[in-house]
Amino acid sequence: MWSYIHESAHNAYRILIPYPDDRIPIQTHHIPNLILPFIPFLYMAYLTRRPDTFTLRLMLLPLVLCLAFGTYFRFMYTKPEDNIYNWGQGAGPGLLAEAMSAKAIDFAWRREGMLKIGEVKPGVLCTPKGSSGSAHTANGNASSHESGSATSPYTEPPQHSFLPPWLYDTLEVLLTTRGLGWQFGVGVHVPKARRPLERSAFLRATVLSIIKNYLIFDALESFIKLIPEVGSLQGGTIFKPSLPIPQRYILSTAIHLATGSCLLAGFEMIYDLITLFALSVLSSTPAMWPPIMDNPWTSDSLHIFWARRWHQVLRETFFIYGGFPGKIVAGRIGMLFGTFIGSGVYHEFAAYTLGRGFDWHVILFFTLQAPLLLLEKVWHRLTGHRVGGVYGRLWLYFCMFVLAQPLVDSWHSRGLGGAPIIPPSISITKKFFIPLLQRTGFDPSWVINTFLEGR
Repeated sequence: MWSYIHESAHNAYRILIPYPDDRIPIQTHHIPNLILPFIPFLYMAYLTRRPDTFTLRLMLLPLVLCLAFGTYFRFMYTKPEDNIYNWGQGAGPGLLAEAMSAKAIDFAWRREGMLKIGEVKPGVLCTPKGSSGSAHTANGNASSHESGSATSPYTEPPQHSFLPPWLYDTLEVLLTTRGLGWQFGVGVHVPKARRPLERSAFLRATVLSIIKNYLIFDALESFIKLIPEVGSLQGGTIFKPSLPIPQRYILSTAIHLATGSCLLAGFEMIYDLITLFALSVLSSTPAMWPPIMDNPWTSDSLHIFWARRWHQVLRETFFIYGGFPGKIVAGRIGMLFGTFIGSGVYHEFAAYTLGRGFDWHVILFFTLQAPLLLLEKVWHRLTGHRVGGVYGRLWLYFCMFVLAQPLVDSWHSRGLGGAPIIPPSISITKKFFIPLLQRTGFDPSWVINTFLEGR
């Protein structure tokens, strides 16, 4: 009986997520297949902003989940240099299969739909007794309006938007991730604005930020590609066994720091590009686009890092995949462990689409964050002092720069470092800086190879 159930579950799983060898190479005529999951997904987003649609949303949920996973884990790019796009459509930058499914679950289980702050039903504001105005609560560091505005500054539709209100509402709930101005985002940390909020000055600062982060990302990615095996499409370990232990971990730490800094620059660059598009095309306002990061390098505890300094874009996604089920099973402790287990599963499924197998190191790293956070809480109770200061920062750096190295090694061993994220034709580092250094007699490749040879 149990073997039959196990076999049936496995077969159903492989229908949605086939083995890498059974996936279908993407061709031009597959474009309609790739677009298809968005149709019921958009309809769910529309329904979640309409009252009395709970039953219909629940009925749509299995269809959206099956289409999302069954489509974006079935079709793949077969050229090795395009493998990064498989990672993207699985869960990474594209946020397609897993993020779409998490959104759909969130749309379905909320009986009243997705509500903005101050609403009791979609589009229906709560009016306190004895007041002609409407209640308003701010998210994070955002302050409430005293002018009687009914909505958060992050969600107020622009008066001159060319989109019809129903479509603007649908796209807004579809694209919101941190929940700024929405009830599901109450309590999320919102970094304070670091750019002028005057429109033209904000646009100039955003363009400069894009250029800065592009140059950082390009330089670090180019450095990673100079490292033999790690920078190849086949991939390789960051822990070179041929090197003595000191040099081995100096190299792995350098690769680890470069990879982490690439992630930071990449997140901010993509966010800035979306911000630029929203302000230029969708008539958004600067106040609707607070920073995505809050200086993570300055964190002095794991709690500060994960709750405030690191981006909160996938916060609700991890709650859906692990936090909320964990809370049902084991309360707040269960929610803590469930959230990080969900994060680990999310990140590993992204890497799984590279077609190089499944690696538990990714899930292990994220799961480990839960007991480490509990250790910080125990320290606070025993000493009366929160983890912080210089020793807190050293503790955080140990967790992020030492304990996280197997995570980065897992990604690079499967070829992530060799993927041409920035094409050489538009890479300033590859086209200009590296050749310039070589003409001056300083060859970065020679320096790295000399280090690897132990000379």
